[in-house]
Amino acid sequence: MSNWVTVSTKVRREVLEKARRYGINVSEVLRKALEEEVMRRENEELIKLLKEASKELRKISEIYGDDFVVRSIRTDRDSR
Repeated sequence: MSNWVTVSTKVRREVLEKARRYGINVSEVLRKALEEEVMRRENEELIKLLKEASKELRKISEIYGDDFVVRSIRTDRDSR
C-alpha cells in the first residue's frame, strides 16, 4: 500500500474557476503533472549515468581491445 501525503499549491483564482467550468479534476492533473516531471528527471539522470558508463567502457575497450568482453566470456565458458 502506498503512503500518500497532501501537497498544496497556489494558483490564480481565474485559472481554478476555468478548470472547474471545464470539469477538470485539478488534483488528478497536478498529480499526473508531478509524476510525469519526476519520471522525466529520472530519465535524464539515467541517460547521464549511461553516458558516463559508456565513456568508461570506451576506456576499457581502448586499453584491452574491442573484443575484450567476447574474449572474457569465451574464457569463462571454456573454463567450465
